Amino acid sequence: MATVLVVGGAGYIGSHMVKLLAGRGYSVVTFDDLSTGYRDAVVRGEFVQGSLADHAALDTVFRSRRFDAVMHFASFIQVGESVMEPAKYYANNFSNTLTLLDAMVAAGVGRFIFSSTAAIFGEPETELIAESHPQRPLNPYGRSKWMVEQALGDYDRAYGLKSVCLRYFNAAGADPEGELGERHQPETHLIPLVLQVASGRRPEIGIYGDGYPTPDGTCVRDYIHIVDLCEAHLLALDALVMEERSRAYNLGNGAGFSVRQVIDAARKATGCPIPAKVNPPRAGDPARLVADSARARAELGWRPRYEDLETIIAHAWAWERKVAAGA
Repeated sequence: MATVLVVGGAGYIGSHMVKLLAGRGYSVVTFDDLSTGYRDAVVRGEFVQGSLADHAALDTVFRSRRFDAVMHFASFIQVGESVMEPAKYYANNFSNTLTLLDAMVAAGVGRFIFSSTAAIFGEPETELIAESHPQRPLNPYGRSKWMVEQALGDYDRAYGLKSVCLRYFNAAGADPEGELGERHQPETHLIPLVLQVASGRRPEIGIYGDGYPTPDGTCVRDYIHIVDLCEAHLLALDALVMEERSRAYNLGNGAGFSVRQVIDAARKATGCPIPAKVNPPRAGDPARLVADSARARAELGWRPRYEDLETIIAHAWAWERKVAAGA
């Protein structure tokens, strides 16, 4: 039975990953400082509370058992905040990741799955964004992730640490069994915000700009179900075990949905009117961000199960109703 350390396993993506790993027979240890995660979201395996900035805590964890791999989800993710507080993002997303990598090298753990982002690409130059697209991040959040990807190449060449960088587009949805879901504070993602309006926790949803060169004038984004995202991590780990070679993949459905399409789909799923207000566009919002995931499909054999927007919203809505009811 392989043993995996999941760093940031109390957060949105990490907690779903922990559940999936445990359900597939892996021994799982979650390491999280709970600064943005939730202890009750770690529903399987062992939990260790600690900070990536704490060298001693990391060394203790790596001495406690032999890990076959590490999955890293413990990053700050708010683009706007990263512009206002770049030091926070470089310290946690980059510097603390180097601390983790150093602890891995010292412990002889040689497989690393990294939660990266489409924000490393910056302004899209093509309709679908493939791995070969130029990397020109527009903000400290994207730069902090791109810096880690570059460092991983150096750690591979110098120390033999093999990694897979998975560049997410828009993670969405919730555990189909209703045990886990999205709980960001503050929430900045469109689908949970729309559903909070439906449940009565917000008065309306803001549409930031309706004059973009898209079919309905609103921004188009690629949404990937959280379970499909986690499945890609398992396949990436399998690939590292089978062939010790570092690589990177873009993860998305390859189909974009506009802001208005998301709102309309949520109205249909919930039966609620969901008031919307058009606001001025936000600086730096590209009109369209959609992934070309052909490499992940070809090399990892990845096949998303929940590609349609209706299913993604249905699972997220079941979770939102649970949260709104105080369950």
